Amino acid sequence: MIKFLKLIGLILFVTSFNSTSFSKENFFNEALELFKKEKYDDARFLFERNIVFNPKDAISYLYLAKIYNQEDNQRKEEYNLESALLIEPDNEEALLMLIKIALKKSNYIKVKDLSDSFVKVCKNLCDENKDIQESLKNIEPDNNES
Repeated sequence: MIKFLKLIGLILFVTSFNSTSFSKENFFNEALELFKKEKYDDARFLFERNIVFNPKDAISYLYLAKIYNQEDNQRKEEYNLESALLIEPDNEEALLMLIKIALKKSNYIKVKDLSDSFVKVCKNLCDENKDIQESLKNIEPDNNES
């Protein structure tokens, strides 16, 4: 009888674990589909729900930042980008988005620091950083002028 109860308990545990992990993936996939359809409020809700179940999901934070970018909420966009980078420091898309925010804020020192970090991790978006570096050269004062 005890073996039977242990077996039932094990089956219940495994099925609940599988359904929980499936629901996590389901939240992200549903949120991504809603994001692609530009249903940002619904997508935000599901990305946030996914983060509740998986707080170390940097991609969900990145997509939340993209939603806040669409809504022109720079403070929340920056918060989510920084959260994504805490989890995944080599996320080049998050770094690039933070660089663009720093450029908007005219925080050129931060742009330079982020850009230096970006160069170290860049794989796919390297060309965009080159454009940012060129624009910084045009803005920074010449050291030769006195």
